[in-house]
Amino acid sequence: MLSAFAVLILVTAQQAAQPEPTPAWGLPLHGEEAEHFLRTAKIVSTKNFKTKAVTRPKKVELTNGEQTHFALFKTIDEFEPLKHLGRGETELQFTDSFEYEIAAYELDKMLGLGIVPPAVRRRIGSEAGSLSLWVEGAMTEWERLKVRKIHPPDRAVWNEQMYTIRLFLQLIYDTDYNNINNLLVTPDWKIYKIDASRAFRNHQELRREGSLERFSRRVLASLRALTQEDLEENLGRWLTKTQLKALWVRRNLILELADRRVAELGEDAVLFD
Repeated sequence: MLSAFAVLILVTAQQAAQPEPTPAWGLPLHGEEAEHFLRTAKIVSTKNFKTKAVTRPKKVELTNGEQTHFALFKTIDEFEPLKHLGRGETELQFTDSFEYEIAAYELDKMLGLGIVPPAVRRRIGSEAGSLSLWVEGAMTEWERLKVRKIHPPDRAVWNEQMYTIRLFLQLIYDTDYNNINNLLVTPDWKIYKIDASRAFRNHQELRREGSLERFSRRVLASLRALTQEDLEENLGRWLTKTQLKALWVRRNLILELADRRVAELGEDAVLFD
């Protein structure tokens, strides 16, 4: 018969062996820890899930024996010289690639934004794709507006997040700019940008300059510190030289616009901390 002390040790050991539960909301891991987990954790299951995304990503459960988390696996990698998008719209040199998910995360990391979930390249079975950490407990911006019809408690903080989201969308030239299903909102009102597989176009212009009204001082400082060499080193694996050049031009246009607005309206009207 086991002593009470031995039983206690056994129970404690069993509890310690159980993977930690996923947090109620937000990102369970960040930075290098998240990237390492996504690259190396054991695949527990892969399944389809209800989503409006035309790329049909899959939800993946992963564990390293200590923690269990979910991720989004996307394998799309398409190119069409001329793509018919519906409503009479077409796009030349159309691309839709999982590699842009990784590029978006790497760029977010370079700028210190924290709005794009960690993403890495990984092969699951016979398919290679992007594996992005799942944002737990979040609703889409569409759901917030159209279904729940709730409003952020601090409008100023919310607006500042949105200004930075808009800047990032302009920087990467995301053709899904208007798709508010690609914005996730957690219960603490943190906003995340997901689904960048139709971004990083070759256009050397801003998609909607008028949407850039106010700017974070910190984000502008990060943009100014960015160099072409930085982009090539960190994004060259995922983007072509033409895409990198266009990204650099858009970076310059954003900085020029911010400087121009400050000169016209003053720092207090344009910049925030």
